[in-house]
Amino acid sequence: MKVLITGGSGHIGSHIAERLLARKDQVLVIDNYATGRRDNLTAQVGLQITEGTIADKVLVDRLFDDFKPDIVVHAAAAYKDPENWEEDVLTNELGTVNVVKAAKRTGVKRVIYFQTSLCYGLHPIEQPITLNHPLFSGKSPGGSSYAISKTGGEQYIELSGLDFISFRLANSYGPRNLSGPLPTFYHRLTSNKGCFVMDTRRDFIFVDDLVDCVIKAVDGAGTRGYYHISTGKDYSVKELFDATLKALGMSPETPVELRARGEDDVFTILIDPSKTNKDFDWTPKTSLETGIQKAIDWYKTHGITQTFTHLKVEDKKH
Repeated sequence: MKVLITGGSGHIGSHIAERLLARKDQVLVIDNYATGRRDNLTAQVGLQITEGTIADKVLVDRLFDDFKPDIVVHAAAAYKDPENWEEDVLTNELGTVNVVKAAKRTGVKRVIYFQTSLCYGLHPIEQPITLNHPLFSGKSPGGSSYAISKTGGEQYIELSGLDFISFRLANSYGPRNLSGPLPTFYHRLTSNKGCFVMDTRRDFIFVDDLVDCVIKAVDGAGTRGYYHISTGKDYSVKELFDATLKALGMSPETPVELRARGEDDVFTILIDPSKTNKDFDWTPKTSLETGIQKAIDWYKTHGITQTFTHLKVEDKKH
């Protein structure tokens, strides 16, 4: 099988690429390395890597024409600067349009997309959130440029008429993850910098479990439309911090500062995975404690120089 992966050198994309390559599929990766790392993928038989942006229509069209993919895994996303709306629109919306039109023109069998569960807005009207929940409902629609632009991209995919699976994700974590609280905690704790935790809860999905589900979608499981990838259980960010301390063998002298969440953040994102469990015959296997240890082992080996968030977090004290 020939699979084109946008954002294929990022946290999720690189793990998918490696899984496909291990079973002898041919993989073409496009990545601009805005948040992906060059050392996430090594040169190997069956892998082609192109450095560039999906906002470049000429490049996207050429790659599709030359490679002629059977499947597209669309993992590219802009999220590193919450104020850079222009880049979010260019990558998450225009870039998606470029990918979708090229996929339709060249006869791609299926597009697999990754959507943020922030598409349900900052004040969900049910817990857990089901796939029947309206988009951007409640008191504060949108909430962030990232959520708005990712949702726009998702809607263009549906508009295309292509067969697609859109996975609305819980917080993916594990080796190679540079966004969210876990790598931030590791980076600050190991750099002797102060930490704080937000008064929020999240469903954390380990990347290997996520990839198990995606590979099933590559192979044809599921029907056109929307699915959740999640564990169906949420944890406080304080619990994640405590588990990180345990994995590092650290005991701070003073309790960590607990901060109220910002206006662009949601208290909990707990999404219902029951449709995915059924249609994909899939359940996550990795405990939070095991997943955190695997992530930290990778951080220790590879190092972190930078972490990213789509949220506007003011570092008040440190």
